[in-house]
Amino acid sequence: MCGIALLVSGIRICLSSLNLDSISSSSKSHLVFSVDDLKAALQRRGPDSLGTMKLLLPLHSNSSNSTNYRVSSFNEESHVLDNGSDMPESFAEFVFLGATLQLRGVSPVCQPLMDSSRNVLVYNGEIFGGIEVGIHKNDTESLMQSLGNCCSCRSQEHRTTCDFNGQAKGSIVDVLSVIKGPWAIIYWQESSKTLWFGRDAFGRRSLLVHWPTMEDPRFLLSSVSPTSSRLQDSSFEVENGSSGIKFWEELSCGIYSMSVDVKKSDGSFHSEIKKHEWTNAMLKELIKWERVSIEPKPAELNFSHSRTSSAELDINSSSSVLAQNVLTALRESMLRRISLYNIYQALKETVPVAVLFSGGLDSMIIAALLDQCLDPNYEIDLLNVSFDGESAPDRVSAKIGLKELRRVAPLRRWRLVHIDADLSKLTWETKRVLSLINPANTYMDLNIGIALWLAARGEGWICKESNNETDEDKRVNYTSRARILLVGSGADEQCAGYGRHKTKYRHDSWLGLHKEMKLDMQRIWKRNLGRDDRCIADTGKEARFPFLDEDIIRTLLDIPLWEVADLDQPSGKGDKKILREVAHMLGLHNAAILPKRAIQFGSRIARESNRKNFGSNRAANQASAGSVVINVQSYFS
Repeated sequence: MCGIALLVSGIRICLSSLNLDSISSSSKSHLVFSVDDLKAALQRRGPDSLGTMKLLLPLHSNSSNSTNYRVSSFNEESHVLDNGSDMPESFAEFVFLGATLQLRGVSPVCQPLMDSSRNVLVYNGEIFGGIEVGIHKNDTESLMQSLGNCCSCRSQEHRTTCDFNGQAKGSIVDVLSVIKGPWAIIYWQESSKTLWFGRDAFGRRSLLVHWPTMEDPRFLLSSVSPTSSRLQDSSFEVENGSSGIKFWEELSCGIYSMSVDVKKSDGSFHSEIKKHEWTNAMLKELIKWERVSIEPKPAELNFSHSRTSSAELDINSSSSVLAQNVLTALRESMLRRISLYNIYQALKETVPVAVLFSGGLDSMIIAALLDQCLDPNYEIDLLNVSFDGESAPDRVSAKIGLKELRRVAPLRRWRLVHIDADLSKLTWETKRVLSLINPANTYMDLNIGIALWLAARGEGWICKESNNETDEDKRVNYTSRARILLVGSGADEQCAGYGRHKTKYRHDSWLGLHKEMKLDMQRIWKRNLGRDDRCIADTGKEARFPFLDEDIIRTLLDIPLWEVADLDQPSGKGDKKILREVAHMLGLHNAAILPKRAIQFGSRIARESNRKNFGSNRAANQASAGSVVINVQSYFS
């Protein structure tokens, strides 16, 4: 799956129970999105299929058991109209859209799905556990079956199995709470006339929302912000949501419901949107992100220091026990994300999986584990983007990393894909990424978005049949066709990889460090993952995050903080200490000592952006360029 959307009109929606800080409202100029705009945004992602289904609820249908409504569904092969009664004079309208990137199952699936009970589902995600998915089945179809078995009473507050018509059934919240893996969902439960929607607890799949306003009373959900075809003010700035008009916002992680009723006093449709608590106890613990041990006793810290200094020489020492637990969990996380029996068998690519690759600690661990888990007959693409040719730090470390991977995995065919870019020539691409990162709107967001989008697209060159990555005579153009892209997101947040973590530790010691890391994990959905998912999915790829597996998060929280990171040590040693031990265990001794370098700096897009927009790096630093909101008109002048 690569994208979902919903447009709801004709219902007066109450949002009071959500306690929203504010609802964005435009004044003179505002965006107007149509179904065609949503379809175009999903279509450009290159899905295998794109389907649309319209559900109409006539105003006289005021019984929860009524089936007197019209459904029309459309995909590229058929047009079906059911219950074809005359169009009612007044009705509520739900338009569901689903773009499918087929990655699992033996038969093609086109969303939206409708079952025999007239429940409707569009789902963008992967199920790696919690719900059984057969070897030859598609996870969306399996989820549809599980949701169809849920209780259809109209009480959305139950938290345990309830008795409905003599049958014990769980709730929709129960089903969604046990899913392991990234997901965003929109589901219509016909028997209760209830719309369910939401995204996983860590926000690994994007879902944007437009809450109803006076200017646009419709309710919209979408995996991505489309380009509006209808504007009061048709300027590019407004079109891309960069003028201060905030039409979309990231939907907060969680499960929401909207039950539709007819209010007798005015004879119109009314609904209240409610947010529900997760019912999975383990998941609730992960969301709280509380560590078992935060502040060490002096003896524990001294013992840890002694083990850190000897870890490189003796990986069988006691220091390796905790790292071995992490390595085991990471290997299982990787297996869940690339097991070939789960990959749609119609795929014939010689490279089914690629790695967003800088040659740094995180991407090297991912690449080495991928080699251990992937059929040896497959090649692996390592996608590396540079805005400074062969001189960018990430290009240098990628070539060194490739040599190390060839040493530890000599039988694997590795492809380092050199993706070279010139920021001054990326006008069209920049405009596209500006739309993709929306509602994010800073220069840092744009720089990261451009780098991710170019890397995921995979268009570059490789050195054919040569171990010399600088041999220009061996350069050939190459585009990666892998549809699964492994990304190292979450490693820095969980293992104290950012510079601000060291600053926080120096000022507030271990407890301050823990709070800063907790804050990072609890806002990663808003600051990082939605943006990154939109940029990567736009290229027809699906991002998968091994470090954000639920079991990885649990494993790391079970490790004392001083064993995860030792920020008294220099950069490249104490930050992400536990992952550096994992790298040593994998034989990645050079990668184990590399310092942290963010993609915008390692690829040197930040430097080029600073020169373009602020005149120099120094001026950009003085202006705190990373957090500055983009001025679109000056950017393209």
